Parts: sequence; structure tokens; C-alpha cells
Amino acid sequence: MSPVSETTVPYAPPVQPASPLEAALDRVGDRWSLLLVDALLSGGRRFGELRDELPGLAPNILTERLRRLEREGIVVATPYSTRPPRMEYSLTGDGRDLASALRLLADWGSRRGELGEPLRHDRCGTPLEARWYCPTCATAISDAETNDQETRQL
Repeated sequence: MSPVSETTVPYAPPVQPASPLEAALDRVGDRWSLLLVDALLSGGRRFGELRDELPGLAPNILTERLRRLEREGIVVATPYSTRPPRMEYSLTGDGRDLASALRLLADWGSRRGELGEPLRHDRCGTPLEARWYCPTCATAISDAETNDQETRQL
């Protein structure tokens, strides 16, 4: 009988994302991470407040997601107590930049489900539509006018 040996796993270099969308999803592409970012958009929260705001999220998963978002530069943890160590979590600039994407996802969900209403124009009540906008030219542009091949294929 041969002795049991440890198996070694060959080193595999990190795989580079194939697209900007894949890179974004690598950073925040799971349900709980996006819901945490949404919960933090209105300001900093302590662990217990986040746990209460997201009742289906187990504490161990909440801890793991907060740590991951902190490593990714989306969330910053600021200590408010040293004994025991306690943190308040808030969004970085990169985290706040996700607000527009979350708004689009929420609007998409409201149009395809029974929860909520799409965003509407206050003046006339028409559902709003997202458009690309060039601030230099001060004009809305079509997907065909972008340099992104993926956008053109959508």
C-alpha cells in the first residue's frame, strides 16, 4: 500500500475578465453585495443595522460580503468602538458610483415584475427611459454612436 501524500494544486495565474461587464460582476455581481450597496446609499450603517435591513442575509454571509466589498474598494469600514471592535460601513466613491446601475436594475425589475413602479417623470407621469449622454456634446446618443462593440450587439 502506498503512503498517502498531499496533493498539490498547480499554480494558476488569475484569469483576466473578458469584458468590462465581467470585471464589474467579479467585484459586485451577487445578490447580497448589490443589496448591501443599495442599503448604504443613504449613509453609513453599523453591522446590526445592515442585518436588520436585510433580514434574509445570514450574519456570516453579511460579514463575508462586507469584507469582500472592502477589499474591492466599494465599502470602507470605520471603527466606532475598540473594545469590542465595532465598525460602521459606508460607501467609497466607487461604491456611490454604483447608484446609477442599481437604479437601472431596480427599474428593469419593476417593469418585469409585480413589485414597485418604474421611475416616472414628475411633470407628465411617463415612465423614464435610460439613454447614453455625452456631456461634451450635450446630446443623447444611440448605441451605434459608441465605441463599445458589446453595446452594439445588445
